[in-house]
Amino acid sequence: MSVSVTPETSFWLRHEFAIRRLHSLLGIVPLGLYMVIHLLTNASLLNGPETFQRSVYLIHSPGKLLPLIEWGFIFAPLIFHAVLGVWIARTGRSNASQYHYANNQRYSWQRWTGFIALVYLFFHILHLHGWFHAELYLELARQLGFATFRPYNAASTLVAAMQGYVWPAFYLVGVMACVYHLANGLWTAGITWGLWISPQAQERASKLCLVLGIGLAIVGASAWWAAVSPGEEEIEQWVEVENRMYDVATEAGLVTPNPEKRLESAEEEVPDEVEVRITVTD
Repeated sequence: MSVSVTPETSFWLRHEFAIRRLHSLLGIVPLGLYMVIHLLTNASLLNGPETFQRSVYLIHSPGKLLPLIEWGFIFAPLIFHAVLGVWIARTGRSNASQYHYANNQRYSWQRWTGFIALVYLFFHILHLHGWFHAELYLELARQLGFATFRPYNAASTLVAAMQGYVWPAFYLVGVMACVYHLANGLWTAGITWGLWISPQAQERASKLCLVLGIGLAIVGASAWWAAVSPGEEEIEQWVEVENRMYDVATEAGLVTPNPEKRLESAEEEVPDEVEVRITVTD
């Protein structure tokens, strides 16, 4: 059977080899690596708001370069990987006769978790960060209950955003989907890049990816629990801790003052605190 090549499809058919390898590479670096760091950072909240806030300060230390880093190394690769993933899933040919049942299940779950992860990541970024940093857009998003995370009040705003039942359930499913998609995607990427071809090598790689997946699932569940378990009393206490850390960090020059990254209540408290310190010094 001949395959017709149209102007729209010819580019993909001619470059399919390189496109698939770029797709698998971006899924591991930078996206997979970033996901591991992100889960570990969020899991640090188990050690208290101080540890988590220090990590967030470090992440936001590039200042004005942060949006370029986010779009260059996270959002743009994510969009590219997602679009290519949907295209591969829609144009993929069934190979059920060539693989045993377990591998067919893994193939199906890789596609389904990819779709789930795509929906999850879209709403995760919208829910906490709002996608864009334009002030008018953020004001509208916050009125709709999105863009609720404030980096300089990291722990308190994260936990406040995770109150209730809908968002915690959504996040748990989404995180586990991302974990499976990365762990199993690492296994399929090894086949794509020719790292494990023989059945014996694939079996060893499968066990390695299983261990990685279980480890990431534990870290992801820990990060999830750290965000959903605290109550309102902890949130109020953490705001005070974060405000003290902000004052010390800005005075030491470790953090660039930025009211947009703080809670409104925290912004109102700053002038009074500064005035008190000046009076005592005099």
